Amino acid sequence: MKAPSFLFILAIFSLPACQENGNSADAYGNFEAQEVIVSAEGNGELLRLEVEEGQSLQAGQPIGLIDTTQLHLKRQQIQASIQAITSKTQEVQPQVDVLLEQKQNLKREEKRFQALVADNAATPKQLDDIQGQIEVVDKQIAATLSQNKTLNRGILAEIAPLQAQIEVIDDQIRRCYINNPIDGTVLLKLAEPHEMAAMGKPLYTIAKMDELELRAYIGGAQLSQIKLGQKVAVLIDQDQDSNQSLSGTVSWISDKAEFTPKTIQTKEERVNLVYAFKVKVKNDGSLKIGMPGEVVLEKKEGETAEK
Repeated sequence: MKAPSFLFILAIFSLPACQENGNSADAYGNFEAQEVIVSAEGNGELLRLEVEEGQSLQAGQPIGLIDTTQLHLKRQQIQASIQAITSKTQEVQPQVDVLLEQKQNLKREEKRFQALVADNAATPKQLDDIQGQIEVVDKQIAATLSQNKTLNRGILAEIAPLQAQIEVIDDQIRRCYINNPIDGTVLLKLAEPHEMAAMGKPLYTIAKMDELELRAYIGGAQLSQIKLGQKVAVLIDQDQDSNQSLSGTVSWISDKAEFTPKTIQTKEERVNLVYAFKVKVKNDGSLKIGMPGEVVLEKKEGETAEK
């Protein structure tokens, strides 16, 4: 009876050692993606939202529309106000035409008096009077044009704020046309057509799935073994008994220590302080958000995986 008991106890103590030696990973974590929450930029009924979860979208692809009826009506109202203001401007040309006709008559009188003065049939003063009248008409024309310009400038100044309002409305109308911002896959649809949309209301989330990041955690003793841009091996479950190895690049390393997340290690190991880091991995379709992964760092010469 003693021999079996001894073998049983030996097996219990040998099991953790075997598991430890068979585990060559240096860090553990889960895959995540940079998600973008696409929100409404206008207010009104959501007339169209052509997205479905799992759908691949291109950047700039039109996928939705918010009702713009009220904005168009407001724009027409402002345009009508601009036309009404424009109709208040005064046309000065008829007044100028009258003055120009007077000037032409005085010019003819000037030529006639020049001939009479040359024949001593009229005095130079009479010629000077005619020329003075011509100068007065010229000044009247200039004054009329100046007054009209000043008056119309004041009237037309009321148009500039209205034109600015139209530009604002045009921008609001443009924002009612929903375009997908990035290439990616729709993860979650948060709104449906015919619902009321408000500025800032989330419509759907999208993420680039061609490259995911493995957020993993490493102990302080191993922190010196990683650096930004470093190539590492990333292991994922291929089946129940084997792993698939992928190439990754360290893209971020935290500068603050934290307690190990509960989902990573056992209760005893969770009390240890670790550093978070991220590894970018090209996705061939086998990676999913939330999938667990392991990181194997490049070992220095003379260092074993068990260490």
